[in-house]
Amino acid sequence: MTEAARALWITGPRVAEIRPTDVTPGPEDYVVHTLFSGISRGTERLVFEGRVPESEYQTMRAPMQGGEFPFPVKYGYSAVGQIQDGPDAGRIVFALHPHQTRFACPQAMAVPVPSAVPAARAVLAANMETALNILWDAQVQPGDRVAVVGAGTVGALAGYLAARIPGTETCLIDVDPTRAALARALGCAFAAPDAGHGEADVVIHASATEAGLATALTLAGLEATVIEASWFGTRPTTISLGAAFHQRRLRLVASQVGRIPAHRAARWTHRRRLEAALRLLDDPALDTLISGESAFDMTAQDYAHILDAPETLCHRLRYEG
Repeated sequence: MTEAARALWITGPRVAEIRPTDVTPGPEDYVVHTLFSGISRGTERLVFEGRVPESEYQTMRAPMQGGEFPFPVKYGYSAVGQIQDGPDAGRIVFALHPHQTRFACPQAMAVPVPSAVPAARAVLAANMETALNILWDAQVQPGDRVAVVGAGTVGALAGYLAARIPGTETCLIDVDPTRAALARALGCAFAAPDAGHGEADVVIHASATEAGLATALTLAGLEATVIEASWFGTRPTTISLGAAFHQRRLRLVASQVGRIPAHRAARWTHRRRLEAALRLLDDPALDTLISGESAFDMTAQDYAHILDAPETLCHRLRYEG
């Protein structure tokens, strides 16, 4: 049985439109009516501007993406909705699906949202999953000094998780002084990029800027680890490996959510990690990461502004009917 739906498509560089689409479920699929979806500013902006490297067209595919890079493409991975039919009808689930009013997905990809987590907050699940993977790569230990450079959604969530490890001293670093209030709400300290150097046990870089990476290297202490959690797309990046980089024996480690770290992979599946991320959203303090909300029907005309606005963290789309 085919149903009608509407979806957001990126049809060219910085051009988006809402298009009709058919939903044709398979025998093992759920049909989900979308309640909310979340715009992930960092990655979606790169896709919107056509800055996904050709070499990464396959690795950067969203799990239920439509179309092919560079354009036209239906992209996104933070949908929360309600199962329409069958014995599980009415259940609220999260799925890594693009922005669309109704969709079909394999039952295994529709992860139940815990009853303690509001559907409106569950749009943060994909970002929380990324932050959890970053903490695994960073291997933060109790008592560590942790600096997180870049207080966007993923950086802020990484700081939030680090701050809850006993004894840690976690500080969010950002060029925007208004992010200090966000840091306090998430249990972290806050500092400007030039506030210190050479004391952190672990530094997480999440600003996606050369200046931020330079700050991260400056903040790392002797034999410390710097986790590179940003993705620069096609933009060349200069890394300063002079000065004290070698003398301090720093480790620069890439983190990417597509793979579970080797020391976890024997026990953890992507499904188990996403279930854990959803449970970790049981905290009203995380609502501070929702920087705005608008109706899905307005997305095509608002998309560029949402992605360009530096104050955007996670922007939530609301679906009517």
